[in-house]
Amino acid sequence: MPAPFSSLSDFRAVLQALPRSDAQAEAAARDRNGQLTKPPGALGRLEDLAIWYAGWRGTGRPVLERPQVIVFAGNHGVTARGVSAFPAEVTVQMVANFRAGGAAINQLAKAFGATMAVHELELDRPTADFTTAPAMSEAELVAALAVGWQAVDPDADLLVVGEMGIGNTTPAAAIACALFGGQPGEWTGRGTGVDDAGLALKTQVVAEGLALHPDRDPLEVLRCLGGREIAAMAGAIARAHQARIPVILDGFICTAAAAVLALAAEGALDHCVAGHASAEAAHRTLLSKLGKAPLLELGLRLGEGSGAALAIGVLKGAVACHSGMATFAEAGVSDG
Repeated sequence: MPAPFSSLSDFRAVLQALPRSDAQAEAAARDRNGQLTKPPGALGRLEDLAIWYAGWRGTGRPVLERPQVIVFAGNHGVTARGVSAFPAEVTVQMVANFRAGGAAINQLAKAFGATMAVHELELDRPTADFTTAPAMSEAELVAALAVGWQAVDPDADLLVVGEMGIGNTTPAAAIACALFGGQPGEWTGRGTGVDDAGLALKTQVVAEGLALHPDRDPLEVLRCLGGREIAAMAGAIARAHQARIPVILDGFICTAAAAVLALAAEGALDHCVAGHASAEAAHRTLLSKLGKAPLLELGLRLGEGSGAALAIGVLKGAVACHSGMATFAEAGVSDG
């Protein structure tokens, strides 16, 4: 389906018109949860997850059978400043690895029964270096948002979006700092493992980008400081909301993309949960700003959607218990 926007103004209008959770389905799920053969609250966060999922799927007894994982890849002009421990050509090489089924995300998608798609966005034409110019024009940003929007399978019942883009923790840090304030050093981490000098350089680069682009409108922040794969993730997350497909957010870069939506339209991330807290220093801070508590904390910092893909298992468990367990009446068990 073509994206229903051809400008940033159109995209803003789409965000303002996103649906809410189905209150009746949520109430039915809450009622069912109170009748299941377990003490109240015994399944902890799994109970809340199942009720949340039911609301977005529009039924008090949902199933989770068609998760989709999408990995978006993009290259960044700012990488030429030396902000990554790896060269930009690794992005192309890793896309080939995804397509061959050899990456971590391929194994995790398979393990949890998810389909997986890979979309590379003009890898031979990196975004502009945001220390000298806006990363993207409006047309380029809209095109990237549309790639993400169109990549979502409308028949999916859960979405995970991941990324591959050498240097992309730098634009993610710049986006987070522009949206939430603070000092560049509070948001800038080691990414692929840069040393102290590399970290200092990254922080300086983020500061330069923020100084050059003072507009703090969320979509302008994405245009000036972001990347094509970051924009594509935002487009996919927005499309999932429109289609009432719940989303599990991945790490720092994915969460930075989601944060743009959160600040652009109230409730834009109501259909999202945080899959994990990554080892990238500022991810936990960003999740806190968004009010999202992570499902897993395993010290991951790979990207690709890997932490969120792992969390598919948690959500599958929550939905399976909620919809598959017997009620006290069905099981002939006294509820006290």
